[in-house]
Amino acid sequence: MADAFEKVSFFDEISANKRYSIVLLFCMFVLYLTLIWAISFVFEIGPFGVIIGFFVLVFYAFVSYFMGSDFILSLSGAKKVTRENYPYLFLTVDGLAAANGIKAPDIYIIEDPSPNAFVVGRNPNNSHLAVTRGLLDVMNKDELTAVLAHEISHIANYDIRFMLIAVAFAGAIAMLSDIMWRSMYYGNRGRNNEDKGGGLLMVIAIVLIVLAPVFSELIRFSISRKREYLADANGARMTRQPQNLASALEKIAKINKPVAAATDSTAPLYFSRPLTSSFFHLFSTHPPIEERIKKLRLMA
Repeated sequence: MADAFEKVSFFDEISANKRYSIVLLFCMFVLYLTLIWAISFVFEIGPFGVIIGFFVLVFYAFVSYFMGSDFILSLSGAKKVTRENYPYLFLTVDGLAAANGIKAPDIYIIEDPSPNAFVVGRNPNNSHLAVTRGLLDVMNKDELTAVLAHEISHIANYDIRFMLIAVAFAGAIAMLSDIMWRSMYYGNRGRNNEDKGGGLLMVIAIVLIVLAPVFSELIRFSISRKREYLADANGARMTRQPQNLASALEKIAKINKPVAAATDSTAPLYFSRPLTSSFFHLFSTHPPIEERIKKLRLMA
C-alpha cells in the first residue's frame, strides 16, 4: 500500500482535477436537461420547454459574460493601479503571464487588511487581477509570487470561462425552478390527472423542479473546489516551490479575517474563502485550507 505521505506529481494532480471538473460540469448539463424534461412533463408544453430553457440559459450567460467583471470589481471596491506605484507587483505578474503565454491582466487593489486575491474577466485577453492590501502587507516576496501564480493559473486554465458556464447553468436552473414552482403553487397549473400523467413520474418531476437548484449549487461548489485545487497545482508547477503557496495559506488561516466587501456571490472568486461560514464542506466554495496545504506539502 502506498505510503500516506508519498509525494505526488504536479502533473498527476493537474490531470485529475481537470478530469473531475469536466465530469462535474457534465453532471450540471444533465441536471439542466432533466429539469427541462420535468417542466415539459408537468406543464404539458412539450418542445416549448426546451425553447424556454434555452433562452433563460442564454440570458444568464450573456449577463455574466458581458457585465460580470465591471460589476464585481466595483462591488469589491477594487481600484486600478499603475506600474509606477507597484513595480514589483507588475513585474511579477508580467513574468507569470509571459510564462503561460497570455496577456498580463489589469491590476487592482482592494483596501482591505485581509490577505486575499481574485481574477475576473471574459478570457485571457480580457482579464483583471485584484489583490487586497493585506496580501501585499502580509506576504513575503516568495509567498506573494506563489499566490499570484495561482491567480494567473486561473486565467491560463480558462477557469473564468469554465466557472461562467457553471454559473450560467446554476442561475438558469434556479430561475426556471422558481418560476415553475410558483406557477404550480399559486396558479394551480400543470397536470391534474395523475392517471394521464403517471402518478410516480409526476412526483419525481415535481421533486426535481423543487430540488434542482440545491443540486446545481452543490455541483457548482464542487466545481469551484476542484478548480482551486487545479490552480494550486498549476501555480506550484509554475514556481516549482509548492511550499511557498502552502506557507501563504498558513498565514491566511492564522489571520482568519473576512474580506469586508466580499459577498456570497463573489466568494467563489477569491484565493481563499473570504467569508466566515459554518456551512458543511459540501456547501463551501473552497476546499478546506488544511487540505490545500497538505496537498501542496506532498507535491514533488
